[in-house]
Amino acid sequence: MSRTYLVTGSASGIGAATAALLRERGHRVIGVDVHDAEVVADLSSAEGRDAMVAAVTEASGGTLDAVIANAGLATSTPATVSVNYFGALATLEGLRPLLAGSSAPRAVATASMASLFPPDEELLEALIAHDEPAARHRAGQLEAAGPEAAGAIYGTTKRALARWIRRSAPTPDWAGAGIPLNAIAPGVVVTPMTEQFTSTAEAREAILQQVPMPLNGIFEPRDVAYLLAWLTSEENAHLCGQVVFIDGGSDAVIRGDSTW
Repeated sequence: MSRTYLVTGSASGIGAATAALLRERGHRVIGVDVHDAEVVADLSSAEGRDAMVAAVTEASGGTLDAVIANAGLATSTPATVSVNYFGALATLEGLRPLLAGSSAPRAVATASMASLFPPDEELLEALIAHDEPAARHRAGQLEAAGPEAAGAIYGTTKRALARWIRRSAPTPDWAGAGIPLNAIAPGVVVTPMTEQFTSTAEAREAILQQVPMPLNGIFEPRDVAYLLAWLTSEENAHLCGQVVFIDGGSDAVIRGDSTW
């Protein structure tokens, strides 16, 4: 049966691969991105997020079967805070009402294995408090402090997103409404976002020292698309608040016996 999907970040990388796979399977996809998408919107601002919700509501006719909040940035800047956390939440919460008309509603966000790295606690606290001005201010401080400090921005946004998924998924708004809400946590995937880490053999060797991926190493966006397609399919009726690591084993290596 054909379903209607919303995919943010649809113009490149994981989002483009997912949109292509879903269309190959006969589904309708409404893509959102800053260019080359059915809905062109900038999720780094509140105005852009509101415009996205309005445009998707109109384009979908008021009903979606699945929301894939995939859009993200990997820059060590305040913009990454706004897109990765506040943009993802606005996508999921803003479009949740459109899932009410589906017989099998699903939602998933793209986190990252970088959520395993030590976060910046001040930034994490601001994100969890949903205080975007404070979070952007702290990100600006980290950026000004240099590359090492600024490097914590991306992983902290993804940790906050994963934590929000865990806390929100069992609530009446999601599980109570019959909507499985989950996240994925990719390892190193070959996308424009990771080009600096994957474009040469030397770069790949260096990143794999930080992100060990013993099972088949660095991989293509299509592999992630298969997981996203299943998580948002009718077959997935019972996963709730799971952060599924598709990372070639980096989670198992880094956390060992720990399951939390």
